Amino acid sequence: MTTPSRSGVFEQGTDPRVEQFTESISFDKRLYAHDIEQNIAHARMLARIGILDAIECEQVEQTLRKVQTRIEQGRFEYSTADEDIHMHIERALIGRLEDTGRKLHTARSRNDQVATVFRLWVRDAIDRIDGKCRELQRAFLARCERDAGVVLPGYTHLQRAQPVLAAHYWLAYIEKLERDRQRLRDCRARVNVMPLGSAAIAGTSLPIDRADVASRLGFDTIAANSIDATSDRDFVLETAFCLVMIAEHLSTWAEEWILWSTVEFDFLRLPQPYCTGSSIMPQKINPDVLELTRGKTARVIGSLQTLLVLVKGLPLAYNRDLQEDKPPLFDAVDTVEACLEMATAVVDGAELNRESIAARLDEGFLDATSLMEYLILRGTPQRTAHHLVGTLVRRAIERRCRLCDLPLSEFQQLQSDLDASVYHVLGVQNALQAFVSYGSTAPQEVARQIERWKQQIGPLPIDDAATSRATIS
Repeated sequence: MTTPSRSGVFEQGTDPRVEQFTESISFDKRLYAHDIEQNIAHARMLARIGILDAIECEQVEQTLRKVQTRIEQGRFEYSTADEDIHMHIERALIGRLEDTGRKLHTARSRNDQVATVFRLWVRDAIDRIDGKCRELQRAFLARCERDAGVVLPGYTHLQRAQPVLAAHYWLAYIEKLERDRQRLRDCRARVNVMPLGSAAIAGTSLPIDRADVASRLGFDTIAANSIDATSDRDFVLETAFCLVMIAEHLSTWAEEWILWSTVEFDFLRLPQPYCTGSSIMPQKINPDVLELTRGKTARVIGSLQTLLVLVKGLPLAYNRDLQEDKPPLFDAVDTVEACLEMATAVVDGAELNRESIAARLDEGFLDATSLMEYLILRGTPQRTAHHLVGTLVRRAIERRCRLCDLPLSEFQQLQSDLDASVYHVLGVQNALQAFVSYGSTAPQEVARQIERWKQQIGPLPIDDAATSRATIS
């Protein structure tokens, strides 16, 4: 049996082992819907320039829709002899329409066909992932109101640093996810460039209308260089990088919540439907979803690494190596989508252990920096104020008390002009109220930021949260 891609120049058939070695149908069959849409757009353009007549074009489109239905119903047969999804669909078309089906590949190569279809798939994947990032943003935004007024110890170097509102913490993740979404949108613009019509490498002598096809497929622009168009996989690498950044942010969040859910921190109760038990220790409630989110980040990073190595030394233009670009990106997309869905459910279902947090909130001298800045406002140089407060902290450690428990005389020994107003910035709540800068954890500033995000992404409706939980469970 001669495949559509094998010309009369061959005197011998393909070794069955080569068929197994070169096939990609096992993974690229998921591109079927995008390939069919691309085929239909191409057929309509061929009809416009007279390669197909109106009846032939209609026959091609109807047959392609029937093939799509058979694939979706699981009634389509696959064979390694036809290599990839593009050959399978063309084989089915030729099997039903014979010469009319054979006309469809006019003015294109599998080189530009594959590049076009993959761009269509990546474009849709970006849109789905952007939507899932937005849902996670909305889940964090909903937490801002649910946890209003809750104060957390903020950490640097995993040491207690300054007090922050829980809402301020959640807003930090909304900001990270927004940068992820910006990268996706920026990447999408470079994805949405149509290679079709570049043919194998040099273009075609046939009078095709590339703008017509681009318009039908929703591409913003048309690739301007046929050599670059068929060999370029920058869009694949860039998408993979965007996915890595999302995974990295999710891994950071997962690591923190794993720590927060320990007995040692006791900040957080994770939703039990997203935890597992131990095969031997009956008391265990393990944060496996969070641990796997952290672990799966390695897979996404590995996908980017694979793609970088894949293209690092390829000469222009198309090389068969590029067939291997799909499995790593498919896996990265699938992994990040699953992690985002899980993250939204966990963020929605977790609860802060407010009493436990409050019971230890005065530990760690979270008000020390506010005291230093109070001294600065009274005219003390920053480095001097820094040293003075450090001395007071040491004395409080020695006495096993808080800064606000030190008598006024201790403060005046170090700076004689201090008075009882010093206590107005001591204690977690006073320190929190002292913040004034834009972007800080000042309650009024956090409230403004919450309103800004409500306008931008909207709060998470209760029904949406319930639907998300039901879908995932």
